[in-house]
Amino acid sequence: MSNYEFLLRISMLGQGKLVIFKKISQFFTAGLPKKIKNVDFILDKIGLSETQKFCFWDVSYLHFEPILDWLYSSGFQKHLISYCDVDYPLLLKQIKAPPLLLFVIGNKQLLQTPQIAMVGSRQFSEYGAQWGRFFASELAINGLTITSGLALGLDAICHRGALEVSGNTIAVLGSGVANIMPRTNLKLANDILAQNGALVSEFLPFKEARSEYFPRRNRIISGLSLGTFVIEASEKSGSLITARYALEQNRDVFALPGEIDNENCHGTHYLIKQGAYLVTQPTDILEHYCGYLSINNSSTNQYTESTQTVLYPDIFAVIHHEPIPVDLIAEQVNLSIAEITVKLLDMELAGLIKTVTGGYIRNRVI
Repeated sequence: MSNYEFLLRISMLGQGKLVIFKKISQFFTAGLPKKIKNVDFILDKIGLSETQKFCFWDVSYLHFEPILDWLYSSGFQKHLISYCDVDYPLLLKQIKAPPLLLFVIGNKQLLQTPQIAMVGSRQFSEYGAQWGRFFASELAINGLTITSGLALGLDAICHRGALEVSGNTIAVLGSGVANIMPRTNLKLANDILAQNGALVSEFLPFKEARSEYFPRRNRIISGLSLGTFVIEASEKSGSLITARYALEQNRDVFALPGEIDNENCHGTHYLIKQGAYLVTQPTDILEHYCGYLSINNSSTNQYTESTQTVLYPDIFAVIHHEPIPVDLIAEQVNLSIAEITVKLLDMELAGLIKTVTGGYIRNRVI
């Protein structure tokens, strides 16, 4: 019997499976072999009852065949990592009710790297999008793997931010990894795999997403990570569920402050009131984890952050993350509409600002 089939059968036994998986790891101290011989002997050794042994053998092989075929299929590498495997992430073992099986497509080694969970609302502002992408890029450049949920909105933006700087990113799904949801993020999932990232799920590969699966996914996102960084979230956002799991798992929680009249920031402000670390720059997070990271310039021990000469700093100073119309910009810097329009075009071509509905906003953090 293959090790994959053996693990799948064990995973269907019902209550007490964690104890069984721990016994398997004690029996196979060097990890499971690819082929399991003398299966009945092993079932006795790990202490299965007669009822459990009956359940182990009762399920037809046809039930597992599509899963096994998928695991052995060509394309991006596919893995089944169990709680008793040496590849199982150590941080995830420490949480309450850790997933017993992880299905992984792509680079499974990323699960062992230092990770920061970055999460936020599906409904987001320009402010949230800009800062989410910036922080994801800077944290990824400095060696943290960006872990998120492949959801619409800020999750996807954070994954993209890591990919844009060739950083590492992991997407944890609320569906099976062979059934990417939402479908609109299928290209993002493929881009993650193409850039040596990973897709992870505890659900069987072809499982469809269900609402009750997302809190389970969230505990894995926070469980894999050293800390959870909430970018922008309302008080009812699922991102706060991830933050609560992080607190229960004794992990750090970070939050980005926002405008007090933005409902999408009420959740992050609540977290800050409850003791989350307030974050205004990447070093606020990086300094927490310097022991986990390999800093490029060890002699100065400085983290890299993007810097750029700013055109027309007096104009840039009045443009922020909420749209400001051209006439108001002209008024604040005491220039004519004609003069300010020329300079705004120069700034837009330089990538400092961009045009949106309602005026101009900053395009990147300087």
